[in-house]
Amino acid sequence: MEEKVETKYDSSAIQVLEGLEAVRKRPGMYIGTTSSRGLHHLVWEIVDNAIDEALAGYCTHIEVTIGKDNSITVKDDGRGIPVDIHPKTGKSTVETVYTVLHAGGKFGGGGYKVSGGLHGVGASVVNALSTWLEVKVYKDGKVYYQKYVNGGHPVEPLKVIGECDEDRTGTTVTFLPDKSIFQETTVFDYDTLKNRLRELAFLNRGLRITLYDDREAGKKDSFCYEGGLREYVAMLNKSKQPIHPTIIDVVGEENDVSVEVALQYNESYNPSIYSFVNNINTPEGGTHEDGVRMALTRILNKYAQNSGMLKSNDEPLTGDDVREGLTMIISVKHPNPQFEGQTKTKLGNSEVRGIANRIFSSAFERFLMEHPDEAKVIVEKAMTASRARVAAKKARELTRRKGDLDITNFYGKLSDCKSKDASECEIFLVEGDSAGGSALKGRNSMTQAILPLRGKILNVEKARLDRALSNEEIRTIITAFGTGIGEEFDLSKLRYNKIIIMTDADVDGSHIRVLLLTLFYRFFKPIVEAGHVYAAQPPLFVIKHGKTIKYVLNEQERDEYLKTLSPNTKYEISRMKGLGEMDAEELNETTMDINRRVLRQITVDDAVAADEVFSKLMGEEVEPRREFIEQNATFVENLDV
Repeated sequence: MEEKVETKYDSSAIQVLEGLEAVRKRPGMYIGTTSSRGLHHLVWEIVDNAIDEALAGYCTHIEVTIGKDNSITVKDDGRGIPVDIHPKTGKSTVETVYTVLHAGGKFGGGGYKVSGGLHGVGASVVNALSTWLEVKVYKDGKVYYQKYVNGGHPVEPLKVIGECDEDRTGTTVTFLPDKSIFQETTVFDYDTLKNRLRELAFLNRGLRITLYDDREAGKKDSFCYEGGLREYVAMLNKSKQPIHPTIIDVVGEENDVSVEVALQYNESYNPSIYSFVNNINTPEGGTHEDGVRMALTRILNKYAQNSGMLKSNDEPLTGDDVREGLTMIISVKHPNPQFEGQTKTKLGNSEVRGIANRIFSSAFERFLMEHPDEAKVIVEKAMTASRARVAAKKARELTRRKGDLDITNFYGKLSDCKSKDASECEIFLVEGDSAGGSALKGRNSMTQAILPLRGKILNVEKARLDRALSNEEIRTIITAFGTGIGEEFDLSKLRYNKIIIMTDADVDGSHIRVLLLTLFYRFFKPIVEAGHVYAAQPPLFVIKHGKTIKYVLNEQERDEYLKTLSPNTKYEISRMKGLGEMDAEELNETTMDINRRVLRQITVDDAVAADEVFSKLMGEEVEPRREFIEQNATFVENLDV
């Protein structure tokens, strides 16, 4: 934990920016969405407040509990919210924090040196979107309490309800999300909470975070990592084979900006680099990530040249070369972070680039000098990647489209659509020639393209880019998409708004789907992140009664539909044939017609978790894959990848 820095923390530290308005009318403006993701965002807002106490050096343990009623309780042992009357609102500071939007100790009032909560919307928004919320503050030997109902209305002013030990301090918040706001679901997902809380524990070394689930007796997880990011990298590389034993750990501070970086290379071909600012994930990177990446390339080139491994006439190592097989976590703590980018997840502070570069350069160069055997292995991997890059450049030439005639007849496979408006076009990646034939006859040729896949494509988790580009199926896909790949990738050139994976609902079909998703995640990640990838959902059963024909996706839908029929109804249930056995009319009616089909959009809400799953399922290491299958075997029937 960071050394405790004494700061003034009373009512003067809480500044009011504006009143709480329109949150319930426009919740999406404040939490992004009222889906499951928005529901869990409420938890992060309250947890962030506790984390800020940890960053300030006062909180050592945070407990999060899912109640039997799907309420959430967040308990910390920080200083406790100030309880005196706030000079600007005339209310208690506790009530001000929970009923006034953007009221907190993170807006220059001196409450916090570094804060992650500033990136969020505050406890008041959680209160506004809850059926009820209760807060208890332990301070000065007393227990203070206030309850709010119906979207943030206080039942009565803050009051003392008991006494506690003089040494006990902290805040406990319990809230129940409003079902009228979160109409999709108000059920919290244990694994979603677990993964984020584990991540927070990695990012704040020495802080203990415990998760309880009162819905299931005895269910809990507790996280505390004295090794911080070093242990985070070890976990991510558990499913991979490291090529050197030491996890390099860099820690430094300059001008009140602290930088921590941990990294280790493995035998895979894909980099896994994740960056954070004040515990906030920055998937778009930013100046902190730029500084470290630049330093990594420069220092490895310098070492390779000085050691004689890279000759004077050799081409310098590029950023892609030195990042192959790299697992790296970058964490920066900044007193005044400026975020930019479309989703506000990119750090824009220009001074951080130089700070991160200098801190990382110094430590990384020292490591290479002190560990020559490990340095040699790292440089050799980068040089091998460099040679493969040259080979991949040649192979990539084969995927460049020279005209519409070439793309239409590419390997005699792709049957393109007539429209050139990408916003209305979609491409079906179909398992097998027989299904491809039916799909071709059943499609809308104006907007739907068909690409049949013969067999299972190459597992790119175990292959470098040059080998992937020598694979006929993968080259066909790259050419069809039109975006290019690697350093030439351009999302704006994507020729189809929807990329639809259409495979049978059996083991082989699932395997092909996973192989394609691995390809997309590793080589076309922006396509997935932008929401262009879908999985078709062919029905499993057809129910016929009278002149009615009803298609259902699974057993649950079948049973629910049968309940709607009158007891005397005579019906017939048939299990649907595979895609290749359907005729064109059936395939169109069940899986391709935009007015009747069901598609499942593939999203990557948690890149770290997705990376971990792909490494386990598709990587070289057998044991992590066995563990994953054993832990998830009971969910195989409902697995949606």
